[in-house]
Amino acid sequence: MKFEADDSFKERARQRVVKLQGGDAETLRLWKLLVAESMAYFDRVYKTLGVLLTHDDLMGESAYNTLLPKVVERLEKSGALVRSDGADVVFPEGFVNRDNEPLPLIIRKTDGGYNYATSDLACVIDRVERIGCDVLVYVVGSPQAQHLEMIKSVARSSGWLKDDDAMVHVAFGSVLGSDRKMLKSRSGETVKLDALLAEAVERAANAVREKNGGLSSEEQATVARQVGIGSVKYADLSTDRIKDYVFDWDRMLSFDGNTAPYLQYAHARICSIFRRAEIDRTSVRTVTPTLGHESERALAMRLLQFDTAVWDALDKYAPHRLCTYLYELASEFSSFYEQCPVLKADNEQIRQSRLALCDLTARVMQQGLDLLGIEAPEQM
Repeated sequence: MKFEADDSFKERARQRVVKLQGGDAETLRLWKLLVAESMAYFDRVYKTLGVLLTHDDLMGESAYNTLLPKVVERLEKSGALVRSDGADVVFPEGFVNRDNEPLPLIIRKTDGGYNYATSDLACVIDRVERIGCDVLVYVVGSPQAQHLEMIKSVARSSGWLKDDDAMVHVAFGSVLGSDRKMLKSRSGETVKLDALLAEAVERAANAVREKNGGLSSEEQATVARQVGIGSVKYADLSTDRIKDYVFDWDRMLSFDGNTAPYLQYAHARICSIFRRAEIDRTSVRTVTPTLGHESERALAMRLLQFDTAVWDALDKYAPHRLCTYLYELASEFSSFYEQCPVLKADNEQIRQSRLALCDLTARVMQQGLDLLGIEAPEQM
């Protein structure tokens, strides 16, 4: 990066940040141009991903600029702010460096500019006092753990975070390439998300074409988008978020194993049962299933665990737990379908009972995938 390689550029950049924080007109004009370009890119990616955030939902770091002096003022009044080597800092209790010396949280640098910590503390004040938040969730990389713990300590000791307020760090690992280093393009550049998503849809289109060439070109395009985007999302969400994982196209687009295509195909497979039988799925929703076969009972028990799986994922901020549940449900259904004839059941009562189990499984699969932001095609 030029910032690291050019000391002159590094100094100019730092001074420009001070000007931005100070409200310099020309710097603000340039900054607004850059923000507009970034927002246009974000909007494009959000649309592709089906993310419903709008500009009204966003609060960039600069939105807190007017609060930065107030952070300093409030820390001074509380007696927490001290001068250290020309900078204004706070020493959160219990944090030390390698030499066992108190570790400072820099609030205002020697050049008068504010630090990340200042913005983070301003954010806490804004979220709690203006909006009334009682849970603040930070989806930030694992290396920021200590920084966020220091922010929490200062915010709580200053009274900005009450005893009942929670500040949660939802840490995550890195996406690695096949060389187990940070994922990059063949040219060595950082991979752009919109390009990666476009490639995912293209690769999924080839897979869908091979799987079901009978779909119309329009249907293939729709399913390719659902499978491609779903595959990327699921590859990220199905891994324990604190762990690094290797980005592997073949694995994430596979119709076997713990992948989005496998789950999506399981859902489509169930829908096809009703299409073949020309039965309206809603017609079996008043049927109480009879669980005479072991596989029927196993599937029913797994379906009953859906509520627990959702709350487990929410309570632990761990979407991979819901992914694991859906994979186990799909596997359970596969076993049930192999051992328990549905359309060719021994009698109409068993047939209706098994159709009801099929419909309920499809609904849980669809709902579970939807919670993960993944669409569930009815045919593939």
